[in-house]
Amino acid sequence: MRLLRRLRLSRHNGFTLIEVLVALAIVAIALIAGLQATGALVNNAQRQSDMLLAQLCADNALVQVRLSPQMPPVGDSTASCTQSERVFDVNLTVRPTPNPSFRRVDAQVAQGGYSLLRFSTVVGRY
Repeated sequence: MRLLRRLRLSRHNGFTLIEVLVALAIVAIALIAGLQATGALVNNAQRQSDMLLAQLCADNALVQVRLSPQMPPVGDSTASCTQSERVFDVNLTVRPTPNPSFRRVDAQVAQGGYSLLRFSTVVGRY
């Protein structure tokens, strides 16, 4: 009987402070890792959206050059392009090629001073 009473008294009902703090630390580390993963996903989605809109701007500029009835003049030009209420800068660089019937056209799209992408094409005389 005394042994049974002693066993009941020596058992504790609940967790110690150290056990609770360790559990909280593990939960906090898991939440921070989840938050970082979520942030990375948001940044990747934003980057993908920026690239898609920049590609639309570059495609529009290069198609406009291709549809022009005359060869584009050699030199640089800058235009702004608005896509999805965001403004991008499109820099067109036209350079001669060894064949005078063709010109190389580079379209570089930037936003806020950061270059997003660059496309190149060759335009010929029709």
